[in-house]
Amino acid sequence: MAEERIAGRYRLVEPLGRGAMSSVWEAEDEELARRVAVKMLGPAADPKRFVREARAAAALSHPNIAALYDYGDADGRPFMVLELLPGGSLEDRLLADGPPTDEETARVAADVAAGLAHAHARGVVHRDLKPANILFDGEGRAKIADFGIAWMGGGGTLTEAGTVLGTASYISPEQGAGQAATPASDVYSFGVILFRLLTGRLPFVSANAMEVVRMHREQPAPAVRAVRAGAPAGLAALADAALAKDPAARPPDGAALVSGLRGGDTAVTQIVPPPPRSPRRRPRPLPLAAGLAVLLAAGVALAVAVTRGDEHRSPTTASTPSLSLPTVRTTPTTAPTTTVPATTVPTTTARATTTAPATTVPTTTAQTSTARATTAQTTTAPATTTQPATTVPTTSTAPATTAQTTTAPATTTQPATTAPTTTGP
Repeated sequence: MAEERIAGRYRLVEPLGRGAMSSVWEAEDEELARRVAVKMLGPAADPKRFVREARAAAALSHPNIAALYDYGDADGRPFMVLELLPGGSLEDRLLADGPPTDEETARVAADVAAGLAHAHARGVVHRDLKPANILFDGEGRAKIADFGIAWMGGGGTLTEAGTVLGTASYISPEQGAGQAATPASDVYSFGVILFRLLTGRLPFVSANAMEVVRMHREQPAPAVRAVRAGAPAGLAALADAALAKDPAARPPDGAALVSGLRGGDTAVTQIVPPPPRSPRRRPRPLPLAAGLAVLLAAGVALAVAVTRGDEHRSPTTASTPSLSLPTVRTTPTTAPTTTVPATTVPTTTARATTTAPATTVPTTTAQTSTARATTAQTTTAPATTTQPATTVPTTSTAPATTAQTTTAPATTTQPATTAPTTTGP
């Protein structure tokens, strides 16, 4: 296999890695005299994923993204030719050397953020960002590789809704719930990587991959400085912000990560719509008094309300129901009246030394309004004699209904206003 050539020009030199999906070889490009990486599709792999990776890589051109040189088919086996990155992966370095220095961490984070910013600006979401997919070139520059499950704007997806796709230790909560990935999903994976670089451990650890996914969905990640108190404040704050459960609470994309690493504001700027305005309530009309009298037997008694002491007169509005006939203020009424001859009923007025002759007023037909009167009550004796009204067809006698009147305490008696006789059936 060492002497095998792909497409007549790429001579395979030595294997760099092999998996279920593909195998990667270091190769010599004999036409351009340079070393490259040749990636070939595995026998049982999905060719659609392989094509997707090639198209995503071809759409991007950035110093922090592994470059794609060529793509083709050799004897029915798809292949792609990529930039050779001899520095190995970030996963290899972490396993061999442990956590890097804070300076190295800042440099790697800046490279990865810049690569994500370029991809996100072109509508590409990686969806599987992890240390194994971050490779280093000969100068130590970090580059994002393996866009095999990337989502490209305007294109379809490899999976249907509800499918969990990604690597458990670095998967975002929304991907773990089977929801669509967005640039903020890559930001979350970036946060997991940065957390590991700063603390030497992952935020969530379990022997069961699905349990790790559940933790990412449901449990808040520990703060970086709660694990390592001496972590650089800026990097720790950026990692904490990137690990927010809600995508809207994270830096939205790679460009925001770049800004945060340069000392910009890592907070997410959002336009918060004002709360929905509650409909203005119209004032409810005051409830009508249950005891409001309506046209009591063809007449309404009028009385003079006299205030006592420094008490003030209440406005003429509906009031609490009362069993007695409510008094009204002595304001002129404009309702049409029907005059019926009425007999004079002698009235005995309380707290009076003499009884003044009663003044007869014609009966008026009007709707009454109830007022809260603060007047003294006058006891009126029922009429002893009545005569049938000439305009009322009934002759039966009913006790006269007398309105409540108030008499100021005095030694002289004011003329009492007596309600006309009300006849009933």
